[in-house]
Amino acid sequence: MEQKKGFTITYEYGGNLYVNTTNRCNFNCEFCLRHNKGGGSIYTHNLWLEREPTREEILADIEKRDLSRYAQLVFCGFGEPSYRMEDICWVIDRMKEHGTKIFTRMDTNGTGNLIHGRDITPEFAGRFEMVSISLNTDTAEKYDALCHPQQSGAYQAMKDFAKKLCRYVPKVMMTVVDTIPKEEIESCRRICEDEIGATYRVREYIED
Repeated sequence: MEQKKGFTITYEYGGNLYVNTTNRCNFNCEFCLRHNKGGGSIYTHNLWLEREPTREEILADIEKRDLSRYAQLVFCGFGEPSYRMEDICWVIDRMKEHGTKIFTRMDTNGTGNLIHGRDITPEFAGRFEMVSISLNTDTAEKYDALCHPQQSGAYQAMKDFAKKLCRYVPKVMMTVVDTIPKEEIESCRRICEDEIGATYRVREYIED
């Protein structure tokens, strides 16, 4: 069944405004909402993009909203947002020039350095108040089986990315979903807090 495609750039969820910049992703996670054949999700009717929006279109779509209504501006969507890192930085810089003030967050799988072949963590400085990274599980073997990353070494690369990011972003959060065993949840907590030095969050699984 072919996915229906539209052009949803921004959408509201949980008091925040989310920004859907790309459908590209280097993972094929078992739990991903992209597997919903209807093309929609709990968040909005359709996040499959007919094409990637330009940086100018992203900025215009954000700024047409009343941003005072939202607690956070979250770069997330149906793809891995760090693919569009350069454009996202441009958008945030333009917003700052326009005097726009809003708490800015990115939800990412944490493999932006693998995607770009360089360290992109310094580019988050002064632009993001928070970055949320999907830790998902406590070993590389489980991670590969769950997330099916395109690049080898993705699990360690994600952890390295998170540790470096702590230098540049006020709050780095790493998350797991509460469907994993309790002992695995605690193992992930130790990785996050002791090894990385990030904030840990156990997310409730929400069925689409």
